[in-house]
Amino acid sequence: MAKSQQTYNKKEKEKAKLKKREEKQKKRDARKAEKSPGIEFAYVDHNGNLTDTPPDPSLKVEVDPEEIVLGVPPQEEGDKEVFDPVRKGKVSFYDLSKGFGFIVDNENNEKYFTHVSGIIDEIAENDNVSFELEKGQRGMNAVKVQKV
Repeated sequence: MAKSQQTYNKKEKEKAKLKKREEKQKKRDARKAEKSPGIEFAYVDHNGNLTDTPPDPSLKVEVDPEEIVLGVPPQEEGDKEVFDPVRKGKVSFYDLSKGFGFIVDNENNEKYFTHVSGIIDEIAENDNVSFELEKGQRGMNAVKVQKV
């Protein structure tokens, strides 16, 4: 009796698998029939958008290839902005034994870290100094620090 039960289960499992395959195939066929073919041929209009209709030739604009500037355009003499990288500030904290400190910028009251490797003159707390900024691991650092 156990043999016939086992055989019956196998037949049921095979029927279920077959039914599942057929349902899957029907869904696949339905999806294929449902999909739209999309735009078979695409055009680019005068604004750079994709369309399925050809662009209007009257809207075409002629561009002189010599006028196209690759890279940064050259600046006129009047356009140049004078930027002084040297800033002025005051030493708010400096630990000579550890070799680091902080400088407060006079312009924007920002605190900048400075290390002994970026210091030119010997400095102490409350000294007025000039310095430049450099990107460090944790933000901007004061380098080329000199007494004023």
